[in-house]
Order: sequence, then C-alpha cells, then structure tokens
Amino acid sequence: MASRTVAAIAAVVEMTAGLALTVNPSFVVHLLIGSALSDGGIAIGRVGGFGLLSLGLACWPNRRVANAQAISGLFIYNLLATLYIGFLGVAGGFAGYLLWPACVLHAVLAFLLARPVYRAVRRQGLGAEVQNVSNAPPK
Repeated sequence: MASRTVAAIAAVVEMTAGLALTVNPSFVVHLLIGSALSDGGIAIGRVGGFGLLSLGLACWPNRRVANAQAISGLFIYNLLATLYIGFLGVAGGFAGYLLWPACVLHAVLAFLLARPVYRAVRRQGLGAEVQNVSNAPPK
C-alpha cells in the first residue's frame, strides 16, 4: 500500500474521531471505555477532538507525496494510542464496546505507517517527503 494512501486513511480516521469527540464527547467516551464524563471531561473531550481534527487536517498528504513529518506524527500518535488503549483495557478495568476495535485499528495504522516513517527518516530526515510507491504515474 502506498504511503500516501496509508497517510490519507490515518488522517481520515483521526478527523472522524475528532469530529465525533467535538460533537458528542460523552457518547464517544462511553463507547470507548464504558464510562461517563463530568462537565469538565466533556470540555476536555471537545478540546481533544479539536486536536484530532487538526492532526488529521495537518497530516493530509498532497496529490503526489506525504510529508515525513506528517507521517511521523501519525505514526507516533497511533503507536501511543495503541499502547494506552491496550493499557486501559488490560490494567485500567475499562471495557467499552469499541475499546478493543479502536486498539486494533490504531495498531494496524501504526504498523502500516512504520515502514514509510523509517524509510523517510533514514534517507532524508524529518523534512523529507515520502514518495508515493505505487506503480501508478503521478497526476
């Protein structure tokens, strides 16, 4: 799968989660960890939603390439989200309907982003662009 495609999928996932948290953080948190939010938690949930929406928009690849910094950001976010959501399920005692599917989704995205991040950082550093590795010619 082309790194541009993986970046676009990850960006869409984060924008969707961000939008959902912005609109109804209580519902999202209930589905993820099976817990209710206080008024303060709702406010912080919305701010987190703004952050995820912004992350997805900032990491959206252009027509031909994906920026190494953007892919690195998406990779680190998905890796940390996988670890923390897994921790919440195993040691935190939380169990929402979407807890393990969210953990698996973040793990898959982190796995798919790992190779493009490694290649880009190894070759040219974080300022590099990750070339689209599909066989299709650029548009």
